[in-house]
Amino acid sequence: MDELALMREADRRALAYLETVGTRPAYPPEHAIAALAGFDEPLPATGRGGADTLSLLDTLGTPATVTNNGPNYFGFVIGATLPAAAAADRLALAWDQCASSFDGSPAAHAIEQQAGRWLLDILDLPRESAVAFGTSATTSAIAALSAARSTLLARAGWDFEADGLSGAPEIRVVVPETVHITMIKALRVLGFGLSRLVRAPVEALGRVDPARLPALDGRTILCLQAGEVNTGEFDPFATVIPVARAAGAWVHVDGAFGLWARAARRTRPLAEGVEAADSWTVDGHKWLNTPYDGAVAICRDAGALARAMNSDAAYSAASADAQKNLTLEFSRRARGIAIWAALRALGRDGVEAMVERHVGLAQALAARLRAAGYDVVNRVVLNQVLVRGRDDAETEAILKSVQEDGRVWFGATVWQGRPAFRISFSSWRTRAAHAETLATILEGAIARSDGQPAAMPRERRGEQHARP
Repeated sequence: MDELALMREADRRALAYLETVGTRPAYPPEHAIAALAGFDEPLPATGRGGADTLSLLDTLGTPATVTNNGPNYFGFVIGATLPAAAAADRLALAWDQCASSFDGSPAAHAIEQQAGRWLLDILDLPRESAVAFGTSATTSAIAALSAARSTLLARAGWDFEADGLSGAPEIRVVVPETVHITMIKALRVLGFGLSRLVRAPVEALGRVDPARLPALDGRTILCLQAGEVNTGEFDPFATVIPVARAAGAWVHVDGAFGLWARAARRTRPLAEGVEAADSWTVDGHKWLNTPYDGAVAICRDAGALARAMNSDAAYSAASADAQKNLTLEFSRRARGIAIWAALRALGRDGVEAMVERHVGLAQALAARLRAAGYDVVNRVVLNQVLVRGRDDAETEAILKSVQEDGRVWFGATVWQGRPAFRISFSSWRTRAAHAETLATILEGAIARSDGQPAAMPRERRGEQHARP
């Protein structure tokens, strides 16, 4: 099979898969997972060819996929891929650009520059900021925190780029007690020992408590959160950031999904004051619903990020705003193209409508679950619903039964030392009907747990559906 025929066959199989995402189980059945053993084969002595390889991939791989590209997946704040973003990514893959700089791809450079300007616009962050398209929240945080450390050391009279860390003044890092694991990983990779991190106390909702904020100074990186991963809460930026800046500290905000609250009038007040930080991370592959491998580091001081990430060489010099000089990657694909496509296809109104719809669905579900007897632990200010049964055993039993049922999927978590499960609304495909199915499944699960008949579906009770 020649190149174009193989690409057409791949497209045919991909389209066949997309046609089923609305009806597939949210999680693959055991027999499909068991069949993955078929990939365990010796490296062929003679190549099997593209057609046979694609067929095996589809035959064994497709049945064992998690349908997080469908409307009934509520785990890990994973959005489905918008058609415009997927289509743009397909075309960019055919272009096969090395998107390190303008010389590598004038097209990719121009499109990612525009995507960066649009991100600063829709998130309303300082327009002079550098925008770096990285692979993940972790790598984006590494880039931003590297710029933070280098800048603070320079202010203390130390040239990190020339002299490294040996003998350098110590930089303290303050993180919330509820800090996300990707931030911990980034700090660990950068050499900040976990036992030396200073934990900022949080109040009951998981937000940093300004009254108990640890001491800050000009050698401190303060990490805050826009959208705590369990409760969806926001640190009090308007109160804390001015204190940090007055002390000379660098403020970094982990806003992997929560920073998109800035794009909607209904949720924007949650992130009031976040624009005063020094750096931010946000994902496209979560709430913006772009393909994976599409995260962003944003740094107010564009020069600081360019100095920290510079990778110019004699054979490959580029401008300070070249993506290879802003990210960890040198040879890289133009992952900002999908973000550009998503923003252009949705527009400001479309992004706002998606965010507000998901928040409305989450709040409506929370009300249903409370009425059914669940303990909804959080305030549900964003797209996260944190839920427990009437005791820990019931929580775990209901989670197990719903996951085994397979029609919908969400995952377990631990909040304040006790088990819970977390339901996330982030897929563009998820509508009121899918939230209704989820609510009915959970109402039935708790009713069976109590030995009572399942709750009558909402439409049969004569109640109105929420239409956020």
